[in-house]
Parts: sequence; C-alpha cells; structure tokens
Amino acid sequence: MTWTSDPVIDDGPHTIGRWLVDSAARVPERIAIDDRGVTTDYATLAARAVALADALRDAGYGAGDRVATVSGNSTDHVVAFFACAIAGTAFVPLSWRLTPRELSDVLTRSAPSLVLVEDEYEALAGEALRLCDRMPPTAVLGTVGVEAAVPRAMRPGSWRPVRDDDPLLVIFTSGSEAAPKGVVLTHANCFWNNLALAQALPLTQDDVVLAMLPQFHVAAWNCQPLLAWWVGATVVLERSFQPARVLQLIADRHVTAMMGVPTQYAMLAADRDAGTADTSSLRLALVGGATMPVELQQLWAQRGVPLTQGYGLTEAGPNVLHLPASDAVRAPGAVGRPYPHVSVRIVDPATGLTLEGPATGELWVRGPSVFAGFLGDDAATARALRDGWLRTGDLVSRDADGVHRVVDRLKDIFISGGENVAPAEVEYALCLHPLVEAAAVVGVPDDVWGERGVAFVVRTPGAALSADELLAHARRNLAAFKIPVHVEFVDELPRSTIEKLARSRLRERARALRAHADPREQVETGSPSRGES
Repeated sequence: MTWTSDPVIDDGPHTIGRWLVDSAARVPERIAIDDRGVTTDYATLAARAVALADALRDAGYGAGDRVATVSGNSTDHVVAFFACAIAGTAFVPLSWRLTPRELSDVLTRSAPSLVLVEDEYEALAGEALRLCDRMPPTAVLGTVGVEAAVPRAMRPGSWRPVRDDDPLLVIFTSGSEAAPKGVVLTHANCFWNNLALAQALPLTQDDVVLAMLPQFHVAAWNCQPLLAWWVGATVVLERSFQPARVLQLIADRHVTAMMGVPTQYAMLAADRDAGTADTSSLRLALVGGATMPVELQQLWAQRGVPLTQGYGLTEAGPNVLHLPASDAVRAPGAVGRPYPHVSVRIVDPATGLTLEGPATGELWVRGPSVFAGFLGDDAATARALRDGWLRTGDLVSRDADGVHRVVDRLKDIFISGGENVAPAEVEYALCLHPLVEAAAVVGVPDDVWGERGVAFVVRTPGAALSADELLAHARRNLAAFKIPVHVEFVDELPRSTIEKLARSRLRERARALRAHADPREQVETGSPSRGES
C-alpha cells in the first residue's frame, strides 16, 4: 500500500499521534508490526489509525474523553492507541488478567466514554460491564468492528486540537492502598520519557523489537515499542510469554532489542533449548520490574547477551534509572544512574532532609516525564508529589560514583512475575469470606517469580475454614498472580505499639515458612500469572 493520505493533525511538537504519521511519510513500506506472522507496514498502520481517529471525532469523541480497552497485544490494539492519540482521547488499556469484579471496579473508576474489546475477551468484559452502574458504548476492536462503525458518543463534545498536556495513557497500577489507581500520562510525559530512552539506549529503523509485555503495562508502550514506531523500526508483538517460542522468535525474526522482567529471563535461561538457541542478533536486552539476580545476569553475559538493568515506576513514565550492560560486572545488583532529563534525590525518611553523596534513603524523582496525577484522586496525587518531586516509596542506596541500588520498598507492595501486588487489595478480597475476621499478606522471595504472597489469616471464632476453601474463594475475586502461595491461620495478627500491623515480623515468619514449604505447593496454588508474565 502506498501512503497517499494527507491528514490534518494540528498537534504540537510533543503530541504522540504524529510519530506514526511522520514515520509513514518517511518509510511507508517498512514493516511496523509483525503480529504472529501477519505484517503491517507503516503506511497501512497510519492510514488505519488516521481513519479511526476521524471516525472517533465524527462520533463525538475528543479531548476529555477516555477510551478503555480489554485486549491482548495486537495490531488492532495499536491502531486504537494511535487513533486515540491523534483524536485527543485518553487511551485506557485494562488488564484481561482481572476477574470480572476487579475489571468492573477499574471500569467504574476510569469512567470511559467508549469501551473497545477484543473478541477473545468479550465474555470477561461483558460480565464486568454488567456489574457497572453505567453502561458506556461498546465495540469490538478491528477492521470489522470499531474501524467499520464507531458508536455515537453519549455526550458528544466539541473538537479542538490535541495539546501536549492532554492525557494520552491512563495505566492502572496497584500502590500501597487497596484500590488500583489510574496513572495519567500526558503526551508530553511520554515524549520526554521516549526522548530520554532514545538518548540513553537508542533504537534505529533497522532494529527489530520484541514486545512481549502485556499492553496494559506502561512498559509495553514506553520501554521500546513507542520509540521503535517513532524511528521507523519493526515491532514483533507477542500475546503471551512462552520461553521456547520467544527463543525461536529471536532467532527467526533476528530480534535486536527486547525488554522483560527477571522472571522471564530466568525462564528463558532455564528452557531446555536455551543452550543451543541463537540469540546472537540481540544487542539491547532490557530488564525491568525488579532487580536482576547477579547469577542470572552473569549467565546471560556468558551466553553473549549482556543485560541492561533498569528501574522505574508507572508514575514516572516509567524510566528513572538504568545501568548499561558494560557496567553490570563492575556494579552487580545495581540499577544505575538517572536517564537524561530525569532528576533524582535521596531523602531521609525520618527527617525529610535531602542526603548528599553516598547515602541510603527514599528515592524521589522529578522531571517532565513524571505523571500528571492519579485519575480522579487529588488526595492520592498530593501524597505522591512534594514540590514537584515524586516520592517513589523505594529505599535505595547511592555509592560515591552515583550508582543506585534498591535496598527495600517503603511501600508494602511486592512484585510477582513483574506484576505489582498490593497486600491491602489481597487482604480485602480474603476478608470478603464470611469466616475470615482479619488477614495480612506479605511478599517473600521466590526463585522463579521474584516474590510470592503469604497470607496470615484470623478465622472468625469457631469457624472451620480450610486453606483450600479460602484460596478457592480468592480465585473468584483476584487475578491469579495475586493469589497467595501459602495461607497460615493464626489466632491474632502482630501489632506494633501504635496498633499498626507489624509486617516486618510477618515477613520474617513468612520466610521461615517458605523455607520449609512443600514444593508441590507451587502446583497446587497455580502460577501467579496463568503461565504468562
């Protein structure tokens, strides 16, 4: 297909919709997406996105509207993203890993003007929407769905040009509180995030990027894929993580760049074909989500694939720190220095004073990629930001060379297979069982998943509740990766002198329990993310 459209996109220098249009004008015949062997060139991708953007505007959608999606990684999903970017609507990709109740909750919180659903998830989305108080217009993704006919907006608005400060992405993430929060990232946030990435870890139009993180995560957009589409590179989309298939794709598609969480790199290294797999094309392998174990880092280096460690969080766009692979040997276990255009400081949690030189304290972040706020939650936004600085809640140490290491999290969240798990959310779900009086959940180290949850549960007086029964109840209310790997029934939960839950004591006890756990427990409770990360 020849790029012949001349769309009028009256956007400023930072708006993201023009990236695809500019690439299509520059390299129309280059492959933009390889989706399970079906390729789409830049001209076709841009033409579809512009046509859908026009249709969204004609149907009454524009600035101030949010378009939610429930979809796996696909070309249709990318078309919808760029259409929203061009039309000025915020794109809200929701997790298909959630239960209907959880999905209903984030749908209610995001209050979308339109919901787009991939046909594979119509049953999940339909059940979730039926639990909502308000039913927004809904359509199926793709050329025979929303691209053929866009439902009319319930409250049509007037069109205006897209601005840098318009919301582009709303990503729901679990923090230290029970309810997931929508992180609002503007066009400018995403521009600066990708500009920093381009300066630190550049891509060219000759790169082939493997995108295997689910597109309801910010990293699935802002850690390589969007930069790839900006420069005219090819993105190979994968819907699920299957180690043998990923290794085969790296060899067959000559993948040059990818990003994964430590769990994925561990599973790739453990695959029976890992020793003979051809990974020679890889030049830039990013690690995020958690710190890479030193032994695993060394193993990949020995196989000729040095890994670049990164640190970030959704509220920061997400990129904050990175450690080039060349420095990994000198600074094992470190997460590096700030990206360009990102400022960091270390603050004493007790005094609030900024610490200079080598120090240990809470990491604060500032820069143009830091989020615009939590959707509809000014109080939470105010707690997260202090004079323009984002409080990460992570305890880090900085050495004399300015290299940072993550020591611990001041927040209670833990990361299982690259997914944030908020203990308060799991505790709330467990307490929905009528025979549970109280519950506390802590994360403990796990060789495969990074961390898993252990639940300490107080039964109501006289109740005969088994762990199996409680876990079955949890599976009806929580995504699989949030399910505790072990349930320990206790008479009471430990408290500090000010009646706060003493999680540190529970973590010590949980580690001791897991050290003597039956290895079959991993099978009985199921993998934390249904075999995918």
